[in-house]
Amino acid sequence: MKKAMIKTSLSLAVTLASTQLFASGFALNEQSISGMGVGFAGRSSSADDASTVYGNPAGMSRLKREQITVGAAAVIAKTDISGSSTTNTGSNNGDMVPVVGVPMGYYVKPIDDHWTVGFGVYAPFGLKTEYENGFQGRYFAHDSKVQVVTLQPTVSYAFNDKVSIGGGPTFNRIDGTLTSALRNPLGGADGKASIKGDDTAVGYNIGILVQATDKTRLGLVYHSMVDYKLKGSTKVSLGALNPLLGSRDYDASLNIKTPESIDASFTHELTDQWTLYGGSTWTRWSRLKDITVNNTGNLGVIGAGQFGTISEQENWHDTWSHAVGASYKVNKQWTLRTGFSVDQSPTNNTDRSPRIPTGDRMAVSFGAGWSPTDDVTIDLAYSYLKEEAVTVDQSNPRKGTYDARYRNSAHGLGAGLTYRF
Repeated sequence: MKKAMIKTSLSLAVTLASTQLFASGFALNEQSISGMGVGFAGRSSSADDASTVYGNPAGMSRLKREQITVGAAAVIAKTDISGSSTTNTGSNNGDMVPVVGVPMGYYVKPIDDHWTVGFGVYAPFGLKTEYENGFQGRYFAHDSKVQVVTLQPTVSYAFNDKVSIGGGPTFNRIDGTLTSALRNPLGGADGKASIKGDDTAVGYNIGILVQATDKTRLGLVYHSMVDYKLKGSTKVSLGALNPLLGSRDYDASLNIKTPESIDASFTHELTDQWTLYGGSTWTRWSRLKDITVNNTGNLGVIGAGQFGTISEQENWHDTWSHAVGASYKVNKQWTLRTGFSVDQSPTNNTDRSPRIPTGDRMAVSFGAGWSPTDDVTIDLAYSYLKEEAVTVDQSNPRKGTYDARYRNSAHGLGAGLTYRF
C-alpha cells in the first residue's frame, strides 16, 4: 500500500512539474528598448541600434560605427481572479506575477564596407509566477521560475547599398524551478512537489534586409527552433501523505522544443521627421502538442523502481502577432515614438492551466530617444498591456477541480543606452 502511494505521489509530482516547465515556453518581446517604444513594429527592418543583432542580424550592415547597446525592461503585472469554483479550500488573491526584470546587451563592429560582426545577450523566453500559500489551484500550479538566456555571435554581409544578409548561431541556457502542492486524499496537510532542471542547446537566427526604395526598407528574419533535453531532480515532500518517508529526490528528464518564428516588417520614412513601422510575427507553438517525462526514483527502504514515461496533452496552436508604430524626430536630439500591437495566446480553453492563464492581448506603447551627442543615445519606453478575460477549468481525480476567470494586465518600463565609438 505504501509503495503504491509513493508511486502515485511521484507520478503526480513529475506530471505537475512537466506541465509547469512546458508552460515556460511563453515568449518575451523585450529585446530592444528603442523597439519597445513603437510596440516592436518594424523589428526586422528598423536597425536603429545594436539591438538589431536580435531584431535582424542583416541590419548590422546599416550601422556604420562600432557601438554597444545595453538596457533593461521591468514588467509589472496585475491579475484579478473571480468566479472561482473548486473542490479545494483556499484563497484566490491574484497578482501572482512579481515584478520581473529583463536585461539585454549588444555589440556591433563594422569590418569594412561589406562585413560587420556583432554579439548579443538577451532573454527570448521566460516565466515567473508566485501564488499565495493556500491558493485554491495549488495542486495544478503554485510557484514557477523559468528563464532562457541566449548568447548570439553574429555576422552580416552587405552585397551593395540595397541588400544585406546576416545570421549566426545561438547558444541557449534554460533553467527552471517549479513547485506544486500534493493533495492528501485522507485530509490533513498537503505534500509538495518541486523540480529543478537545466540544459544548454544550440539554435540559429538568419535574416535579410532590403532597401526597396529610397524611403522604404523591408526585413525578414527567422529564429530557429531550439531542442532542449533537460536533466534535473524532482523532490517530493510527502508530509501527511507518509510522514515516515519525509522527502525524497528523484531523477527526471524532459525534452522541450521552443518554437521557431518568422518576423516580417517594413520601415518607411514618410518625411524627414516622420517614420512609419509595421510588422507581423508567426510563431510555431503547435510543436507543443504534448510533453513526455521520463523519471527514475530510489524509494530507499521500500525499494527501487523505474516509473516509466508520463505523457500529458497541451495542444497549443500557432500564433500571429501584428504591430504598427510611428516615430517623430523633433530635432537632432529628440525622437518620440508610439506603437500598437496585438498578440494571440497559444493556449486553449480546454487545456489552459493556472500556470499560464493568458489570453489574446493588446498593447499600446510610447517611447523617446535622446541623443545629447552624436556618440550617445538614451532610450526610454513605456507599454500598457491588457489581455482578454479567460477561464481556467481544470479537473483531475488526484488534484480536485479548479474553475476561475482571470483578467490580466501589465505595465512595462524600459531604459537603454547606446554608445558609439
